[in-house]
Amino acid sequence: MFPLRRSSRGGSATLVCAALLLSIGTVHAKSLDLASSAGLTLHHCEGESVTFEGESALRLTYSPPPATEQQRLDHLAIVDGLDFTNGTIEVELAGQPNPNASGGARGFVGVAFRVQEDRETYDCFYLRPTNGRAEDQERRNHTVQYMSHPDYPWFKLRKENPSRYESYVDITPATWIHLRIEVDGDKAKLFIDGRDQPSLIVNDVKSGAEAMGSVAIWFEGSTIAHARNLKITPR
Repeated sequence: MFPLRRSSRGGSATLVCAALLLSIGTVHAKSLDLASSAGLTLHHCEGESVTFEGESALRLTYSPPPATEQQRLDHLAIVDGLDFTNGTIEVELAGQPNPNASGGARGFVGVAFRVQEDRETYDCFYLRPTNGRAEDQERRNHTVQYMSHPDYPWFKLRKENPSRYESYVDITPATWIHLRIEVDGDKAKLFIDGRDQPSLIVNDVKSGAEAMGSVAIWFEGSTIAHARNLKITPR
């Protein structure tokens, strides 16, 4: 920080300039309780205010029940008026398969960041809650996932770099899960339920070190998603 210097001449101007620099450097957190869809743009989804697990929450679904091709659409609840490059994102999420979903549904739910205006380009950490306690170890290894749409979908990353962009964490469907995402340039970390160590580390975020965009709750079309207490602290 620049030191403040007062002199007999120009002292007030120095203080004004210093205050301006401090103002420019100040970044404010943005918080949404998600008791409703206020402050969000719903893209390919519907939002409803509900009580879930005893807490006020936003319920996100896609109707009609999706066909296979439709499940790959971008279902987003996008925060309005936000430019995010680096910082911390915190939110509580719950995901479970829609009763009409196919057997491959996992309750996919997560957070997209650096969402572009086309609503199809973004980075994303997401969960597969039904994998968390599966009796198949390979499924457990696919519980948390990073992807970057549209160029780096999960299946491409898994094929080209097995295990690098996904890992295991103990979670269950239809229960509140706390996510904290730390983004710093081309590096990002995902922390689950207040753990000290990240459950997934990405050292080559595909959008690059300086990309900017919004933040959104993300879910796949076969999922019933719930969200509450979103806090975004840009840096």
